[in-house]
Amino acid sequence: MRTATISRKTSETSIDVTVNLDGTGQYAISTGIGFFDHMLEQLARHSLIDLNVKTVGDLHIDQHHTVEDTGLAIGEAVAKALGDKKGIRRYADALSPMDETLTRVAIDISGRPFLVFKTEFSQKRLGEMDTEMFEHWFHSFAQTAGITLHVETLYGSNNHHIAEAAFKGLARALREAVEIDPRKAGAIPSTKGVL
Repeated sequence: MRTATISRKTSETSIDVTVNLDGTGQYAISTGIGFFDHMLEQLARHSLIDLNVKTVGDLHIDQHHTVEDTGLAIGEAVAKALGDKKGIRRYADALSPMDETLTRVAIDISGRPFLVFKTEFSQKRLGEMDTEMFEHWFHSFAQTAGITLHVETLYGSNNHHIAEAAFKGLARALREAVEIDPRKAGAIPSTKGVL
């Protein structure tokens, strides 16, 4: 079983995350930010990665530490569950349509964290979540997961759909990239022999 549990405690947040890369998309999410919970639920459901997240953060200040640290913890858990990455597909991409919105997500589980985020929002909040925090979450996740991540909204106008298409696109790309490829026979998917 490719599973991992991460506990991340700072003076700003207390976070417990468990992932199972070979799960069925089960989740239990609580961050104190309703719309953020909804996005992480989409991530779990559509990636088939079981995801438990319990975050208690300093929301009386703002959402920055809660969203950032949750992204760091989830990414760290995914990286730990991947282990040496033997046999994974490594690369994947997904087109994620949601009504009038279409988003493209591409990932490489490369060990070289990088984010390209070409997505814009026309309002400052969705529910109680600050829309500027979406890019920051994707950046934090990519950093500790050790992935190259490209997220681009090709078109769309509804802010809820734009956010959700990005998370669902990541989910679908992750689902494929973390899968074990039976043709790779347990080999590291790199000519370097290490990721």
